[in-house]
Amino acid sequence: MKNQKMTIILVVAIVVLLAGAGLLYNQFSDKVAQDLNAADSTQTAATAADFTVFDADGKAHKLSDYKGKPVVVNFWASWCGPCKSEMPAFQAMWEQYGDEVEFLMVNLVDNASETVKSAQDFLATTDYTFPVYFDTEQSAAYTYSIYSIPTTIFVDADGNLVNSIKGAMPQATLEQYIQQVLK
Repeated sequence: MKNQKMTIILVVAIVVLLAGAGLLYNQFSDKVAQDLNAADSTQTAATAADFTVFDADGKAHKLSDYKGKPVVVNFWASWCGPCKSEMPAFQAMWEQYGDEVEFLMVNLVDNASETVKSAQDFLATTDYTFPVYFDTEQSAAYTYSIYSIPTTIFVDADGNLVNSIKGAMPQATLEQYIQQVLK
């Protein structure tokens, strides 16, 4: 009888815990969606800090080179599982919005866990055609204090930082942020 009471109490506690977690998740999801939709009107424009990265041929590219066009900058590494998980979404968005938005897929080269060669070896096994740049001097990483990847920043056509998102994003969320910089 005592074991049966404990089992019932345990089951009730688990049900209450799961119900509470579900409610918190729904409230949090709604809040994030509201914040995302309201971001345009609530954020003050801040000029996006400039940085320099290099393409596969060693040519320097600055963020400021793309002023006049919205820019999506994604910081990634080939060893990063979450980075790789969102790359199909970036490929799809690049194919859809590549004429309207500049995409800078910035590989964070530290010459220890990530090298230009390891990134290129990874990319050679994929069908990704988005533009890839290498942060061989850590200019971009230091400028934006990148300590967690993936991280994506969104810059409007005027060169203002609109959002900075840490963590992998599903395609629908990525598209919502792209829509913000297109406005």
